[in-house]
Amino acid sequence: MQTTKGDFLKDTTGCVGGTVKGSLGIISKYLTLWILLAMAGGIILGVVYPQVATIFEAGKIEQVSFPIAIGLIWMMYPPLAGVKYEELYKMKQQGKALSASIVQNWIIGPVLMFALAWIFLSDLPDYRIGLILIGLARCIAMVLVWNQLAGGDNELCAVLVAVNSIFQIGLYSVLTYVFITVLSAWIGGAEAGAVVDISIWEVAKAVFVYLGITFIAGIITRSVLVKKRGKDWYDNIFMKKLGPTALIGLLFTIIVIFSLKGEIIVKLPMDVFRIAVPLLFYFIIMFSISFFMSHRLGFSYDQSTTLAFTAASNNFELAIAVAVAACIPYLSISS
Repeated sequence: MQTTKGDFLKDTTGCVGGTVKGSLGIISKYLTLWILLAMAGGIILGVVYPQVATIFEAGKIEQVSFPIAIGLIWMMYPPLAGVKYEELYKMKQQGKALSASIVQNWIIGPVLMFALAWIFLSDLPDYRIGLILIGLARCIAMVLVWNQLAGGDNELCAVLVAVNSIFQIGLYSVLTYVFITVLSAWIGGAEAGAVVDISIWEVAKAVFVYLGITFIAGIITRSVLVKKRGKDWYDNIFMKKLGPTALIGLLFTIIVIFSLKGEIIVKLPMDVFRIAVPLLFYFIIMFSISFFMSHRLGFSYDQSTTLAFTAASNNFELAIAVAVAACIPYLSISS
């Protein structure tokens, strides 16, 4: 399918931060600036008031800070409420896109992150394992926001997120063992291997909390309000008001995350830098590969965008939950 200039100037009505055709709201337009300010604000908050970490960590949902969980759910709800679930039956014609996404997410992505972890963090086993855990956790949250901002295919994104969730429940524990216990030992010797004990049930609970709840809420919201007020009111009035709140949830989540680790970031800047470099390489390489691959397969701009963002994003909340649940991040395997 060929794309035209019109594909890039599509109507953003109902999208996150969208206003009128071909324009972005003030939050979306300067999102990079707001994110940087949110990061800086979180670090300052964590350094000036270190007790805030204790307060935020007091309550947890699946091993993740309660405020972070609330922020994630808040962030995902508007995009999922905006999905046209009544049109998902059309996705049966998207078998090619689904196949491409599975290859990108469950073969290329994990292998690329594993390679980057060993290239950049071979001497730091704890960080290396953490990076591998992130690479194995495919995104089910923030990708919904990035996809809408870039004018991706919302319905395809919802389907891919659901598919990734199912694969995550069935494969995450297995892939964790393969990449961290088996392959790491092959590369670095027996002492480089680690045992990360995480059950399928624990992964399923985390996926339900961070995706299932918001999916259900989005389906109910659209079903009830469309029935009462009609599609035109829902898409052009309700979603225009609800959509931008997802970015507020995103910025709130960023502030909380960086406030929890503000002191550590200030004390260990080089550690943060060393971890950030492979993550940056991962996103650039993975997004480029996925977008180019999708374009070569004949997908339109909105489909290619969705496939690229889905493949290049990761589920950090699941990775955090697994790392915490494992208790000891690095357990050497005795020979």
